[in-house]
Amino acid sequence: MKIALFSGSFDPIHTGHAMVANYISQYCGIDQVWLMPSPLNPLKAGTKPADEEDRLEMCRIIAGKCTGVEVSDFEFSLPRPSFTYRTLSLLKDKFPEHSFFPVIGSDNWLLFDKWKNHAEIIKEFEILIYPRPGFDIQSELPSTVRLLKDAPQVLLSSTFIRKGLREGKNMNFFLDPEVMAYIKNHSLYE
Repeated sequence: MKIALFSGSFDPIHTGHAMVANYISQYCGIDQVWLMPSPLNPLKAGTKPADEEDRLEMCRIIAGKCTGVEVSDFEFSLPRPSFTYRTLSLLKDKFPEHSFFPVIGSDNWLLFDKWKNHAEIIKEFEILIYPRPGFDIQSELPSTVRLLKDAPQVLLSSTFIRKGLREGKNMNFFLDPEVMAYIKNHSLYE
């Protein structure tokens, strides 16, 4: 199976994330998309995300509404911080019958050279780049990197969502209603 790995803090997962997962599962020749919440992003040092189980549950809500999207807690069993190359290598060893395609935003591609083992990721895996407004890729891409140039785009961040929630703003159109209810029921981001 061809599996796209869509990793991120998902703190919280929002409609932009859902749109990316749903698009990739239906338009990119992928059999499944795995939403994989990251326990600790090494490039976001100093920030502590919401509890792992809360972020997993919010991802499960979204996966249940998308076509061909599953949730994986694989990175939560790995040493911290989580590095993409280690995750991909371990997944390849554990599931040799599958091909894994990491999904990154064009904003992350522009600083991909700061990722640990970035050259090995490019060499060993096909990367899917999801375009983000304001982060255009002008340079030629390696043969193992595919820009999803026709994908619909939205400029939305979890940082914006968390700030809005803390300020008591109406976030209804930015979050799935069940994710919003989960956040309220569990007093997250207050």
